[in-house]
Amino acid sequence: MEFQKISSPSLRELFIQQLEHMILSGKLKIGEKLPPERQLAEMMQVSRAVVNSGISDLERKGFLTVKPRSGTYVADYRRKGTIDTLLSIMQYNGGRIRNDEIRSIFEVRIALDTLAAQLCIDRISDDEIELLYEKIEKIRKAASTGEAIKAAFEFQHEFALLSQNTLIPLIFQSFRAPIFTMWERFIDLYGIDALYESNYKMWSYIRDRDTEGAIQWIQHSMGECINGNKQIYYE
Repeated sequence: MEFQKISSPSLRELFIQQLEHMILSGKLKIGEKLPPERQLAEMMQVSRAVVNSGISDLERKGFLTVKPRSGTYVADYRRKGTIDTLLSIMQYNGGRIRNDEIRSIFEVRIALDTLAAQLCIDRISDDEIELLYEKIEKIRKAASTGEAIKAAFEFQHEFALLSQNTLIPLIFQSFRAPIFTMWERFIDLYGIDALYESNYKMWSYIRDRDTEGAIQWIQHSMGECINGNKQIYYE
């Protein structure tokens, strides 16, 4: 087996990563003006070439707007963004996620999970239901937050795979980093038992082959987080 050389991120990559995290976390607000390139270079202790190249890349991704003779501003990436912007949001795991992104992720999850339920519950086999149950039990038996989150992800990803739709599990997998961040906060607030009970409830509808019940539970449980009845947002 051939292994590739491990290389550390370049200063340019670290510069881009730091600014992306500041924008996605809300530390840098949409419309906010950045310091001049020379000042940014001094503050972050990198060369102006790193700053200039990084800003160009962040502008291409839709995070920044460079206005000649005016300066560099934080862009509304929802309007200016590309697939690269989406990938940056998916891979973001630098701490708090903005509340708008939390809500958006739950809304997309409702659509994906509803579609998965419609595609697989009626035709799921007894063996596949048992496989899902084994993954559910791993949440209950988890000795740490990390183990519980990993087990919950495995359960929901397996359910997505059972839909037999090629894209659903791939999209779900791309949400891995922000989902882990949100579930970590959920466990901090409500405990591992609450994460287990929520997923067990979903499994019980799958076991009973109750598609309508599963869809209603998906909409209810995630809707509780969206509307704030089940607090998940940051203050």
